[in-house]
Amino acid sequence: MRHVTDDERRARLAVRHALAPAFRMPTPEAVTRALTVLHATEPATVYLSCRARAESLGVADVDRALYTDRTLVKQLAMRRTLFVFPRDLLPAVWPSASARVAATERARMARDVVKAGLAADGNAWLDNARAEVLAVLSGAPGGLPAGDVRRAVPMIDVKVEAGPGEMWSASRVLTHLGLTADVVRGVNTGRWPTSRPSWTLMAEWLGDVPPPWDPAAGYRELIARWLRSFGPGTEDDLVWWLGSTKSVVRAALAELGTVAVALDHGETGWLLPDDLDEVADPGPWVALLPVLDPTVMGWKGRDFYLGPHRRHLFDRTGNAGTTAWVNGRVVGCWVQDAAGVVEVRLLEEITPAERRALEREAVRLTAWLDGVRVPTGYSSPAMRPLTV
Repeated sequence: MRHVTDDERRARLAVRHALAPAFRMPTPEAVTRALTVLHATEPATVYLSCRARAESLGVADVDRALYTDRTLVKQLAMRRTLFVFPRDLLPAVWPSASARVAATERARMARDVVKAGLAADGNAWLDNARAEVLAVLSGAPGGLPAGDVRRAVPMIDVKVEAGPGEMWSASRVLTHLGLTADVVRGVNTGRWPTSRPSWTLMAEWLGDVPPPWDPAAGYRELIARWLRSFGPGTEDDLVWWLGSTKSVVRAALAELGTVAVALDHGETGWLLPDDLDEVADPGPWVALLPVLDPTVMGWKGRDFYLGPHRRHLFDRTGNAGTTAWVNGRVVGCWVQDAAGVVEVRLLEEITPAERRALEREAVRLTAWLDGVRVPTGYSSPAMRPLTV
């Protein structure tokens, strides 16, 4: 069994994720394919993840891919997380990861509706709500913001208690329709770092909606692309990333003919059979990645790039804040001051040359942001205001 060291994994990361200078990508589509999907829980992440991997790419380039050409599409999927998918991957995710979350959401919503006394049959209530929303959107070319949908469909203009301190309302119905690929978050009516989508019928947004694949084939394609981007990874990495079961992952690994490799620390990783060659050291590089960047969030086992810094860079629920990278290792994070200037905060000692490279990258990111301050709901401990 071939041994893949942590150093080789970091080299693969730099090359496959387009972080080393020689491997930067020209378009948002190329960046997304390199990473399989982009995290989109916070809209700014999509733009900043693309910027970090391209020499020359602006907000308008990402807008073009998302809203004009629609080659990249937002879709709720793995672990009930919003991602940006390459358009051709949608038929694989709809019947697999998205369908799994949709079934879980349906069961929870139906239970909550009955518990709240809104209906005796929670599934029937959800079916009626979905039908009414689709009818409203079918008469609204270009889609509607969530507030307009709520006002047009009184039955979803409610607040439902899901548990102590947890409520849901109309947006949960839209979320379920998005999981089932009936609707999509269309044009963003706010500025790029904020989310004010116009909810649109998927058929209108795509024009030609491809038929979903067989669920097993869908899972297999997702896993194959993840391995191409993130491999070698462990079974636990895949189960976590996919939000699925070990049986699904094991079946796909077998069907893909994956090859086991030995990782540092005694774990077994997996690679596609045509992806066994060692990746050469890509040379020195630095990067400033945004909150929830796909590279930071790609694996469950993160020690090979986080080292001892996990508790400083992730919140209590496992969401990553911003990160500063040097040669495949996370060495700190970055924040902005009141004027929007990017400041790097280090968690370990680095060489003077590495510090200067990060400072140059901070200047480049500051210029790219052009005074825009990026809001976030996922500030890690390292990002929080410093106390005197």
